[in-house]
Amino acid sequence: MKKLRQLGGLAAALTLALTAAACGDSGSSTPAQPSTVVPELRPDQQVSITFESYNLSQAGAWTDTFTDLINRFQAAHPNIKVTAQKPATATASGYGSASAASIQRQIAAGNPPDVGQLVFGDIRYAVKGLGATPLDDVVGRDAVQANFGGAHPFAPTARTLGDVEGKTFAVPFVFSTPILYYNASLFTQAGLDPNKPPATWAEVKTAALAIKSRTGKDGAYIDCLTKKSSDWCYQSLVASNGGTVISDDQTRLTFADAPAVEAVRVAQDLVSSGASPKLSQEQAYPAFARGEVGMILESSAAEAVFRKGATTANPPWELRAGYEPSFDGKKVQPTNSGAALLMFAKDPARQRAAWELIKFLTSDEAYTQITSRIGYLPLRTGLLDDPGALKDWAAKNPLIKPNIDQLARLYPTASFPGDNYVQIRDGMLAAVEKVVYSGADPLSTLTSAQEQATKLLPKG
Repeated sequence: MKKLRQLGGLAAALTLALTAAACGDSGSSTPAQPSTVVPELRPDQQVSITFESYNLSQAGAWTDTFTDLINRFQAAHPNIKVTAQKPATATASGYGSASAASIQRQIAAGNPPDVGQLVFGDIRYAVKGLGATPLDDVVGRDAVQANFGGAHPFAPTARTLGDVEGKTFAVPFVFSTPILYYNASLFTQAGLDPNKPPATWAEVKTAALAIKSRTGKDGAYIDCLTKKSSDWCYQSLVASNGGTVISDDQTRLTFADAPAVEAVRVAQDLVSSGASPKLSQEQAYPAFARGEVGMILESSAAEAVFRKGATTANPPWELRAGYEPSFDGKKVQPTNSGAALLMFAKDPARQRAAWELIKFLTSDEAYTQITSRIGYLPLRTGLLDDPGALKDWAAKNPLIKPNIDQLARLYPTASFPGDNYVQIRDGMLAAVEKVVYSGADPLSTLTSAQEQATKLLPKG
């Protein structure tokens, strides 16, 4: 199975640029704000809306769960019909800017989805380039903030991840922090203590080499280090070594600064030493599920796949989860993967219906299903202590604990500014991949990539 979280490549980026140009000035800035809050729907007022989600591009738990949620919503709101669709440009292995490209093309055709699911790195572009509707203006800031509350409020670290320039444009929906999943059976076979997963990258290397030499299986894979991976996890590696990929004021790229270079050098050493296999992302993901790799740093979105792999493999193996490893003497800075829900509807009735859908998809009921069936974080963390929600499930699924603990100290993933954000991100990750898997010099390779990417930053 290919990756859920893979970002769109250069082709998607070029599509964004071409379609934006085709639209002229209409998508170049945030649209004018409505002056009044849209009215509630009458009980007999029939409204049809479209919901676009890259999760619907994935067979199994993702599509099944989201289809069930839409059916539950329509049962509770019989006057709202929801057409759920996957991005026209997405494949079974891709999302991210491919989803943004899909929405851009539909905007150009005059028929955008009313609600769209976009990764966090796309939010700034969705606001500035796609004209996403500011939720604060459409339904009122009080209503938006009330949605973050309730019996089981949103985790404080998640609430503002969809804000741009002081307004909420997106409601955080599904995401994870980097989790070190590991094969406890291989640990035992290698003479390692399965109750003590590696806490540092130095310990990861030691354990990985032991697994490779004593079992013949591969040691550890970091799913953050290729152009086809998302940069959220890579940003966590850099941040955990004291660095950043872009300055706080969004004017200077920093992924060639010393902390980032050293983090990539550590990853390169894992590969060159044999502790980490030279596998593509598409190869490593199912290889771990089959029990052929001892450890993988991954999103919890993969947990359902890993659980199934562990139970159906021959022989079966035991899946466990640990915290993201640290660099010696430094504090881990877990970042967030995943996506948020944005509104693109412009008609008042459809805006109100879209808001009702957004509220439902981020409700207690929805997160109970999303967490228990897929493995994503329940952003309403109190559900884990609720006997009527996820308490029993959490007791039977201790793998959730590292994710919840890391959510409490989340370091928000940075996004790159401007229309060229995908090219900047791709160039950075391509350089990282060249260093880690082809043995290129870390400093000169990252510096060259940063110099090229700097030319793509917005001027002024």
